[in-house]
Amino acid sequence: MNEAITPIKQPANAVETSATATGFRKSLRRLYRSKWMMIMMIPGLLYYLLFHYVPMVGILIAFQDYNLLKGIWGSPWVGWDNFRTVFNSPDFPLILRNTLIISVYRIVFNMLPDVILALMLNEIRSRWFKRVVQTITYGPHFLSWIIVYGIVFSLFAPGSGLFTTFVRDMGWGDLNLLTDANYFRPLLIASDLWKNVGFGAIIYLAALASINQELYEAAVVDGAGRWRQMWHITLPGIRSVFVLLLILRMGSILDAGFDQVYIFLNARVYDVGDIIDTWVFRQGLEQLNFSIAAATGVFKSVIGLVFILGANKLAKKVGGSGIW
Repeated sequence: MNEAITPIKQPANAVETSATATGFRKSLRRLYRSKWMMIMMIPGLLYYLLFHYVPMVGILIAFQDYNLLKGIWGSPWVGWDNFRTVFNSPDFPLILRNTLIISVYRIVFNMLPDVILALMLNEIRSRWFKRVVQTITYGPHFLSWIIVYGIVFSLFAPGSGLFTTFVRDMGWGDLNLLTDANYFRPLLIASDLWKNVGFGAIIYLAALASINQELYEAAVVDGAGRWRQMWHITLPGIRSVFVLLLILRMGSILDAGFDQVYIFLNARVYDVGDIIDTWVFRQGLEQLNFSIAAATGVFKSVIGLVFILGANKLAKKVGGSGIW
């Protein structure tokens, strides 16, 4: 009588080990097939490693009484004392308020014009006119803030600016926009808008180009006009891009544009124009107080991370798509 042959069962851990080994071999084969792509990635990875991750060791300066001669590894450790010095500084409430106000102004008054300009250019049917407008609007983006300030100074310099002289000759009084605290922030926003609105519109034009044109054709068949098409097709089509850019800007809400503010800043507008970055510049480079400057930088990074996480979570809750 033949006995039934019972299959030999392998232990569970042996099966798992075999599956792991098989998956590892498959991964190695995929890497080998993509070896040239991996080699091409090496320069980029080295760049981020050397210039973005290795310098993060400098965060230690924020917790030290840093001394240039002793270096990072020889400077004494002071813990949170530098952060207490920053938060207890009489200038901190002022620079924090100015930074937040200017950053919010940039977000509110600079993002919407980008969208509006992109929508207007998208409705233009004359290609040559559209190209001319694009060239004129995004050309200033490639100018440095030094050149932009030179243009602004030639127009609004107290006593000698072109527009200032015109206002005085017309008998309307003296105009001192560059040294008037009431006009400093609007001047920052207006010059930033003139410089970057065209370049910002390019991103939304790229998003508009990706919208399926059949949606517009179907809307026309249903009798929808241009405004209805814009409201129900165009704006939803660029909503994800707008949310993405908003989240990224929220991450840099404590930056407020150091280059522009530092160039435009003068003694008469410190109360409304002095921001965290200009204060850090004076502390770190002018007074050589590197520990205070590093502590402020760590504070900015933490706040930026919190704003990015919060904005990303809020975007997902309201039905948008976040960064991840």
